[in-house]
Amino acid sequence: MSDETEPIRVMALHALAYCERLFYLEEVEEIRVADAAVYSGRTLHERTETAEEESGQWVRYELTSETLGLTGKVDCLRRRDGGIVPYEHKRGRSRQNDGAAAAWDSDIIQVSAYGMLIEEQRNEPVEEGRIRYHADNVTVRVPLDAEARAKVIDAVNRARELQLSIERPPVAENDRLCTHCSLSPVCLPEEERLAHDPDWEPVRLFPPSRSRKTVHVSEPGARISRAKDTLVVTSRSGEERKFPVEDVGSLVLHGYPQITTQAVHFCAARDIAVHWISGGGRYVSGTAQEQSAVQRRIRQYRTLTDIGFTLGLARRLVGAKIDNTIRYVMRASRSIDRDTTGIAQELDTMRSALKACETTEGLDVLRGHEGIAGRAYFAALPTLLRDDLPETMRFDGRNRRPPTDRFNALLGFGYALLYQAILQAVHAVGLEPALGFYHQPRSSGHPLVLDLMELFRLPLWDVPLIGSVNRKTWHPDDDFEATRSRVWLSDSGRRKAIKLFEERLEDTWNHPVVKYSLSYERLLELETRLLEKEWCGSPGMFAQMRLR
Repeated sequence: MSDETEPIRVMALHALAYCERLFYLEEVEEIRVADAAVYSGRTLHERTETAEEESGQWVRYELTSETLGLTGKVDCLRRRDGGIVPYEHKRGRSRQNDGAAAAWDSDIIQVSAYGMLIEEQRNEPVEEGRIRYHADNVTVRVPLDAEARAKVIDAVNRARELQLSIERPPVAENDRLCTHCSLSPVCLPEEERLAHDPDWEPVRLFPPSRSRKTVHVSEPGARISRAKDTLVVTSRSGEERKFPVEDVGSLVLHGYPQITTQAVHFCAARDIAVHWISGGGRYVSGTAQEQSAVQRRIRQYRTLTDIGFTLGLARRLVGAKIDNTIRYVMRASRSIDRDTTGIAQELDTMRSALKACETTEGLDVLRGHEGIAGRAYFAALPTLLRDDLPETMRFDGRNRRPPTDRFNALLGFGYALLYQAILQAVHAVGLEPALGFYHQPRSSGHPLVLDLMELFRLPLWDVPLIGSVNRKTWHPDDDFEATRSRVWLSDSGRRKAIKLFEERLEDTWNHPVVKYSLSYERLLELETRLLEKEWCGSPGMFAQMRLR
């Protein structure tokens, strides 16, 4: 083993024998997800360690070999018949071989590797390893023979080959393996099978809703600190709200709350993103625990510097945006009993732009068609609002930086919330947000985040916002602060907008391609992962979402 080569974890060989894609995601791209089964396995090991320590056995014995290129911690070592025997504890059931208990191939490689490590480190022979399957309460003996040793060496060599590759291996041929894999929500194996076989009926492995929530702090002068395993938000009046760390996925600070250094370090260590949004509703900056493996960035860069490829993606993106806009304008007009003949010209303009997008050559021309469709949408938007709204809550054209009316202030604030949510999804997938395929690089935002926003501006903010305005949710005086040249949201307005956005993220929607229902918050991550599959061998599923 060379000085620059890190030893391979024995547990990585177990993953390799189970599924090469799993090995690659965990060991090369460094993606690890602890699901309920993983936590259950940890609990089992803690329980067995205690019992074995009390009986005088060697527990969690650390082993490393430069010759083998392996490192790991064997669960337990025992003396049996004058020799050392490595033991592995498994939460699940053994494999059945003609009615007899047998070990799974991945477990055989794991315990055999530990046996070879022990031989080298202690300079004494190891004849066998043993695996305890707790689900059916049996122990399987695994001989450390020539065949088992050859399998370990072959696995190490294959692991080295995969470490040098920038391409992910294909999903496992045995789809049943995927149902028990903690990385299925990252790998999306069922969605990948669907991309190659339209008749495939995918099993739902992607979580329907988020398990960790976003905490918004909008009160000026509030303070965020750490107390053991909780984040504590203290208001100016001294009132405290506590959030257990396992329930928090991100922390968003609006305006000028204060956060302690200890809390920032705590969030970084626990994979909690921290975002800052200005009091006027502009996304400022954020921290995120990025997936740092370079292989994903190389694949993204290699593909998104291909002009022909990016044009195809951009056409699909813009087409989805315009198509959804047409669908919504027609539906919303009917819901408030408006005759669409009043906006017939705008609808025709959007339809012409949509048709032109299908064959347009060049991103600049495509942006021109999108701009034309956008202007037509905003020209039609006033007809989607009720006639009896206060004059100050009506919409009379798009303006920003700064917004000069209440409706545009709400649009801008919601888009900042959406930017934060999409940026977090991009970081979760491990893509480079600065490298997009449609928007040009500029200082005001990451191009890839702005690209993905085009899919979600309408369903995640415009639709709920227009509905809330028509319900007269907003108070023109209490929810806004206005001067001659600028309008922004007050504290009460920000709280209402945050609540509206977070409730929208919790709404569920049935995806037209994968055919299962999920929350909009999970949809942000799913679409980002489907985008990555465009350059990972399973294209065609990105930007297919359509409003009904």
